[in-house]
Amino acid sequence: MAIELAGKPIAITGASSGIGHATAIECAKAGMPVVVGARRLERLNELVKTIESLGGRAIAVQMDVADAAACRGLIDRTVESFGSIYSVFANAGYGLASPIHETSDEQLRAIFETNFFGTLSTVRAALPHMLNAGRGHVLVCSSCLARFTLPYSGFYCATKAAQMHVTRALNDELRLRGIFASSVHPIGTRTELFEEAHKRSPPATADLIDPPGRSFMMQPAETVAKAVVRCLRKPRPEVWTSHATRLGMALAAAFPTMTDAVVRRLTERRLKQAAARAGHSRT
Repeated sequence: MAIELAGKPIAITGASSGIGHATAIECAKAGMPVVVGARRLERLNELVKTIESLGGRAIAVQMDVADAAACRGLIDRTVESFGSIYSVFANAGYGLASPIHETSDEQLRAIFETNFFGTLSTVRAALPHMLNAGRGHVLVCSSCLARFTLPYSGFYCATKAAQMHVTRALNDELRLRGIFASSVHPIGTRTELFEEAHKRSPPATADLIDPPGRSFMMQPAETVAKAVVRCLRKPRPEVWTSHATRLGMALAAAFPTMTDAVVRRLTERRLKQAAARAGHSRT
């Protein structure tokens, strides 16, 4: 039987754009009070206005998931404003395309601080309230790349894999105490993640990141948001928006030698195309 979501508060990080923004709207449509967190307060305030125009309830909290105290503040604000917290969606994160041997410790620690430790800080802040209530649902935005790595994206993929494994373990640890935990595995999604990753990456590898307009294998953020709400209603350990991609990842893991050969060939082609575009732009 589906879980009734109306009146159950949710806190969402990375909500100023993309998947977090779309999920906040879908949760509000389902009757959930929503607390949205991100660094860009103006965008959050606009999101709150949108939700309120739909008849929902929402509050904006300016915060950065790299700050554990800010994560606790987001959860505290949720409980103070709506009396409890039923769910948390740890969605904030960013991408990076950089060679393993050329990526600095500072860059490595920064991406883990946001993608992985930011997730942990958000979830850990919410869990005591859920455990006291004997119910709750933790959602973590991982990636289809949690199960498959790409050249020059090894550290990004590592953060996504870490999120997935911790979430799956959490689901097994707390399910008997009434708390679900689900990892979300989007394929390429039309969000600002690509633009931000392009800015953060070295010029030689930045063009390996497909902007949403260049690739045909892109889904709207609303597709992920609706899948998240379906999972809230009928919890399951993993949320995938493409069964074909999920199967492809499984096959890639089963045949690593063949997969590596194909990936290397495709990557070499992409690097040559990127170099050609760069040379053309200078002429």
